[in-house]
Amino acid sequence: MDTGNGALSEIAEHVLRRLGAEVYVINNTPNGENINLSCGSTNPNLIKELVIQTGADIGMSFDGDADRIIAVDEKGNIVDGDHILAICATYLKKENRLLNNTVVGTIMANIGLKRYLSEIGADLVYTQVGDRYVLEEMRRGNFVIGGEQSGHIIFLDYNTTGDGLATGLHILEVMGKLNKPLSELNELMTSYPQVLVNAKVRNDLKNKYMEFEDIRAKVYAIESEFKGKGRVVIRPSGTESLVRVMIEGENEDVLKKYAGELAKYIENRLS
Repeated sequence: MDTGNGALSEIAEHVLRRLGAEVYVINNTPNGENINLSCGSTNPNLIKELVIQTGADIGMSFDGDADRIIAVDEKGNIVDGDHILAICATYLKKENRLLNNTVVGTIMANIGLKRYLSEIGADLVYTQVGDRYVLEEMRRGNFVIGGEQSGHIIFLDYNTTGDGLATGLHILEVMGKLNKPLSELNELMTSYPQVLVNAKVRNDLKNKYMEFEDIRAKVYAIESEFKGKGRVVIRPSGTESLVRVMIEGENEDVLKKYAGELAKYIENRLS
């Protein structure tokens, strides 16, 4: 585990040892200044290395305030929030506990998650980016699981916010109940390439990009090229004078081309 020199620096190891696990921990010595400092869930390469060195079955990397987790399978592959949702939803559906056969994700969720859920007879409902919006939709629709690619996962039967340690325990439960290694569970869904490019724009125009008919036409033209196998997501930054352009599909080189062109076009129109 990498506890990010944060809130789980003591309790996470204690909990897992009580459950009978052999535990290796890094970044569990907070000093008031080193929380999330080149460690934790935003720097998962550290836990990848530890998993490979120790031969562990799973790696768990938490952020400092402990509401997020990025996992690593026994082969060193990243298991992000989208894959965690796929894994846990699979188990919940098998146990007839996936209420309304629906998972809640944000507009940044990988299209591979929606495709996989569709294959198992479940749906993915999208919200704005932010776990507060995920929670609101879960409550509105009476859904039990939702989250973000970044590792905020909410299990509404237990909590109303993301809890990295609880999510890690849920993953362990699925591994145990299904008797499968995390690497096999991680392959349930296939992630498609995503390319994100920022467009610098005037702050007073960053929320008005879709009011421009020519920008809408550009987006429609790109999505038409994908023939249902890709999508364009544009959203304004909440803190900067930026519009974020995310394009997702099967060919990363094509995505980079379209994302760069669209971001440049938006910059020219809104700057």
